[in-house]
Formats: sequence, structure tokens, C-alpha cells
Amino acid sequence: MPAHDPDPAARPVIKRTARAILLDDDQLILIKRVRPGVPTYWVTPGGGVEPEDATVTEALHREVDEEVGARVSDPVTAFVDTVEHVGEDGTAGVKIQYFFACRLESMDLSRRHGPEIEQPNGTYDVVRVPFTPEGVTSVRLTPASLRTYLAANIEGVRALLDPDVG
Repeated sequence: MPAHDPDPAARPVIKRTARAILLDDDQLILIKRVRPGVPTYWVTPGGGVEPEDATVTEALHREVDEEVGARVSDPVTAFVDTVEHVGEDGTAGVKIQYFFACRLESMDLSRRHGPEIEQPNGTYDVVRVPFTPEGVTSVRLTPASLRTYLAANIEGVRALLDPDVG
């Protein structure tokens, strides 16, 4: 969990995730999720920060490797989303989702591994959509707050990856 002292009045952070706004030139790489009994939706590659992850960024690299067999470069925090969440033990709090803008360095789908691949609940198809407002809003990207943010900030997200930013 975070290294800072939390505000005692704040909701407890139950879970943290690291997700990639993964750009390959003019395309955004997403995962199309088809699950029984659930409307189809799209997510960015990523997942939970595990105790063995030294940093959220380390979790990002591990999760992107697991889910899409990819290596990324230049991760920059672009968006943070806080949603209500109930932990496995029933504790109520929030989930903090860190979304990093990053460039695709390489991807080999045959390298995909981890629980989503080895014990799937439905399908996890890697897809590409144009990184434009129309492309981002053409799919049911979740969370909806990310879809809204990206549709309004295409140029800003691209600018985060400019060489002179970091």
C-alpha cells in the first residue's frame, strides 16, 4: 500500500491497479472482454499491484507482459481513477487505478500468461482502435471515466510521451 500516512477520514484503499494506455503509433491497444452474462467491454492492459511489486510502475510492466506479451517504454502517469471497491474479505473502501501513457516496444501474443490466459473466464482478445476521439468512443471502454478522459485529451496524452517531457 502507499508509503504515506493516510488521512484517517479517508476511505481505505483496498486495491491498486496499474494499467497501460498503450500506444503503437496512431493506435491504442486494448483487450476486448467477452464474458458469459456480461455485455462485451474493452479494457486497457494491466491489473492489480501485487505485494511482490516494488512499485506501481513495476506492476505495470509485469501486467502488460502477462496480458499482451508486450514490453513498453516511457510510462508516464496520465490518469488516476478512484472507484468504490469491496475487498475479498468484505471490507469496503476504494480501488485506485493508475493509468500510464506508454509506447509499445514489442509484443508477442504467444508470450501471454497468467490467470486471465491460463484460466479464462470468457475471452481476452487483443485489439487495436484508432487513437482518436472517434476510435476511443467506438468501443465500450471501461472505466467510462477513462473513455471520457481519453476522448477529450488525445493530444495531451500524446504530448506526455514527447521526448522533452521527462
